[in-house]
Amino acid sequence: MSIINENEIARCVRQAVEGYFNDLDGEKPHPIYDMVIRSVEKPLIELVMNHAQGNQTRAAELLGINRNTLRNKLKQYQIK
Repeated sequence: MSIINENEIARCVRQAVEGYFNDLDGEKPHPIYDMVIRSVEKPLIELVMNHAQGNQTRAAELLGINRNTLRNKLKQYQIK
C-alpha cells in the first residue's frame, strides 16, 4: 500500500489502528469505526472550542459543521 502525501494526523491514526490490531492477540476487535471517530472527535472539539475561546459559532465555522451539530456534540461528549 502506497502512503504518499499522508498528513501527520492520518499517520497517527494509521499507527494507532495498526497497534490496536497487533495488541488484539487473537481477540475479536470492537467496532473500529465508532471507536476511532470517538477517540478523535472529542479532543478535536475540545481544542477547537479552546481556540475559539468558547465561541460556538466560531468553533462550528472552524470545524465546518452546523452550530446545532456542534451543540449536540458538546452535549454528547459532556464538553463545557
